[in-house]
Amino acid sequence: MSNWPELWKDLTLAVIDVETTGLDPQTDRVTEVGIIRFERGEVIETYGKLVHPGCPIPEDSTRITGISDDDVKDAPRFEEIAAEVHERLQGVGIVAYNLAFDRSFMRNELERCGLGWPDDAPTLDPLIFARQFYKNHPRKNLGAICKLLGIPLEEAHRATHDATVTGHVLYAFADRLPEQLDALLMLQAQWEQQQAAEMSGWRGRNRGGGGDFESLGDALGGATIGLGPAYIYGDEADPLRALYMSVPEAND
Repeated sequence: MSNWPELWKDLTLAVIDVETTGLDPQTDRVTEVGIIRFERGEVIETYGKLVHPGCPIPEDSTRITGISDDDVKDAPRFEEIAAEVHERLQGVGIVAYNLAFDRSFMRNELERCGLGWPDDAPTLDPLIFARQFYKNHPRKNLGAICKLLGIPLEEAHRATHDATVTGHVLYAFADRLPEQLDALLMLQAQWEQQQAAEMSGWRGRNRGGGGDFESLGDALGGATIGLGPAYIYGDEADPLRALYMSVPEAND
């Protein structure tokens, strides 16, 4: 941690969000990237790009994100913006709501272009904090948490808007979090393990089994790579139900 500030509020944060053609980072592709840079709770740079995925966008994805083939027909391919995306992830802390989803897609896109994800960067996931602070609340999706915190979310499921409000959610939690960066990262890891174990037991009971899973991804019902901000921010472990619950009509 010697290269990073002692207090996490002193860390420049790149809050990221991606919209995608589907749920599998190995085969699906990014259709929009948002990277919002924060310093001390204030937005200092907004970066957003529609991305041509190199394949047709499925109707289900368009229905959720509003991004269609027509929207991206003149957009750059990811390889055309890879260098500027990569540059914006250097020397900063990285934040995303359901981080593992965005990270898995971004990592794969960067690696296809011969670039790497900054594995040494401190990373924060406000979803982990939301699950801890609102254990008894039925929904932990970004929209629900924004409503609880009084943070406007005008265009859900669009990358720059989701990334911006994710940053505001993190800072809204600040009074309930440790000030020191290393203490916060340690607490986040502990909470993540605890939540994974709780969800593992939940899925085990629903399957009639013992709830033993080999990985965090299994414990979260595949959510760490399969269910991202465009589909589900909460802790619904059934992928089909999660996808259904993410549709605006189903949330009302």
